[in-house]
Amino acid sequence: MTALDELLGVMTRLRDPERGCPWDGQQDFRSIVPHTLEEAYEVADAIERGDRAAMRDELGDLLFQVVFYAQMGREEGAFDFESIARGVTDKLIRRHPHVFGAHQETTAAGQRATWEAIKAEERRNARGGTQPDSALDDIPLALPALTRSRKLQSRAARVGFDWPDDAPVVEKIREELAEVEAAMAMTPADDAGVAEEIGDLLLACVNLARRRGVDPEQALRAGNAKFERRFRGLEAILRETGQRPEDVDFDTLEAAYQRAKAAEAGDDAAEPTDNG
Repeated sequence: MTALDELLGVMTRLRDPERGCPWDGQQDFRSIVPHTLEEAYEVADAIERGDRAAMRDELGDLLFQVVFYAQMGREEGAFDFESIARGVTDKLIRRHPHVFGAHQETTAAGQRATWEAIKAEERRNARGGTQPDSALDDIPLALPALTRSRKLQSRAARVGFDWPDDAPVVEKIREELAEVEAAMAMTPADDAGVAEEIGDLLLACVNLARRRGVDPEQALRAGNAKFERRFRGLEAILRETGQRPEDVDFDTLEAAYQRAKAAEAGDDAAEPTDNG
């Protein structure tokens, strides 16, 4: 028996109405979605930390989520693990004609274009051969906002709605920032307007990231990790003098932050203040 066979057997036992686990038996497709998302993020976290042992464990937890769905699908007679695996295998072969077929492709960009063309054809076939109502169809609403924004703008760019170069994108960011400032300056305060303009600013930033080949979700996660490291450094610096962040003024906090930033970079002096 393979490890996968054993895992599938464990899942079957967990869902057994008489001998299984009450919690596992009560779950349905909707109820385990939050657990699936959590496990996917834990895989990403382990990868970003470079922890191979944690990656193995978290990938196992993510695989278990797939096995869970497969078991519930088998109970309904809708699908099982075998059909899931066969489906993704067929799809990978179909989307890589330069590897498994006669199509010749030597560049990553060309391969990407072929991949997207095949996916578009698959979407048309799923609709019975008709064209989609929009180039933006079938982008899941449940995606993280930054990831979905990148996908929306990538689809729009694919049909020609894109700037010719990066300069107007940068200018658009400046324009959106000015609109945020204008909304902030209104009297009385326009909180809804500020939120809307910040959304537009984020959209423009995501567009620049997309054009530069940067994944905005990963970029922000890296930015979060950097801020966390430096803030923890700030806290450590204050502890050296028996202080706590909540007990000092902002100038003291900023000075400690810049010290932490300089220490992280290995500099002898802090860089100019930018909170970045």
